[in-house]
Amino acid sequence: MINSLDVEIVRETQRATQGQSIRGRITLRSSSILPKIWLELSDQSTIPSHTSKRAITLPSRGTTVWSYNTKALLRGLYTLGPLTVTATDPFGFFKFSKTFGSESTLLIYPYTPEINYFNTPSSNLPGEGHFRKRSHNITPNIFGLRDYIPGDAFNRIHWPSTARKGRTIVKEFEIDPSSEICLLLDLDKTHHTGFNLNSTEEISAQICAGLARYFIQTNRSVGLAFFDSSIKVDKPEKGNSHFTRILESLALAKAIGSVTMEQLILDQSPKFGRHSTVIAITPSTNTQWITELRGLNNRGIQVTAITLNGESFGGFINSDNVYKSLEQNGILHYDIAAGTDLTNALSRKIPHKFKSTTGD
Repeated sequence: MINSLDVEIVRETQRATQGQSIRGRITLRSSSILPKIWLELSDQSTIPSHTSKRAITLPSRGTTVWSYNTKALLRGLYTLGPLTVTATDPFGFFKFSKTFGSESTLLIYPYTPEINYFNTPSSNLPGEGHFRKRSHNITPNIFGLRDYIPGDAFNRIHWPSTARKGRTIVKEFEIDPSSEICLLLDLDKTHHTGFNLNSTEEISAQICAGLARYFIQTNRSVGLAFFDSSIKVDKPEKGNSHFTRILESLALAKAIGSVTMEQLILDQSPKFGRHSTVIAITPSTNTQWITELRGLNNRGIQVTAITLNGESFGGFINSDNVYKSLEQNGILHYDIAAGTDLTNALSRKIPHKFKSTTGD
């Protein structure tokens, strides 16, 4: 039963985002003239909810295809394979197994909420927010169009407008915003609570992913720092490839650290310039990190806090003292509870406290 088998394994998915499908195909062919009865297939996997076992019967020189379509539930690094085929007699007295293929890895990125707008304090750089300024040099950002003036370079000419208006039209450029966005993710295990998708750890990773995509799409440099088993820092950069690196870091991030948010701020503080914007994401109910955040603000660094209400995720300590301290220190903040719609919560032009567990 176990002999004369040919197995082809195709893993279609090596990277996925939470909510997407993990697809693959396993084809078994028998070259024996005898039918193969009651073969047990076990596709070894660490992926939650993956159906890894089934029983099949192959007719004489028959072929069967097992296609799997598993939903990616939890971010992280998982393994698939190898495939074990076991032949047994009807009474289960004797078993013989053979292994096919090898182990492959699958990385699941965190769900990335679509943020349409995020209110951060302006770093007062020309070209940022409401502070727009024309540039004499060519930059990636076009400020507008105007009529040609003798001395304008030919590479400034906007040919479609020139053809349409019948006169020479040139492009004006604005200074490229150069302030850096620094995301500080708190992975101190002391303050995280909840389970799987309904946990402060999972929602924190999703918030970071959403903010990273939003700022990358608006051509800003984004960096990420957190401490789980060790320090992890993605230096501020632009571009989709950098966004992918941030997603990879977030996919592996776990709330197993012993470094507090205030310690993380102090550690990263020397790297922040005057025109940096620091966004702290934390469920911590210790207000010491707010003091450190205010210290950054006193240096001219713009700061924003995103707090997760641990009590709404099943924790035992409320965050009222944190909200009060943030208000007293004049720190712009977003407050997120379990069940909150992250797209709506983070896209509000005026930050709002979310203490309801209904997402309203």
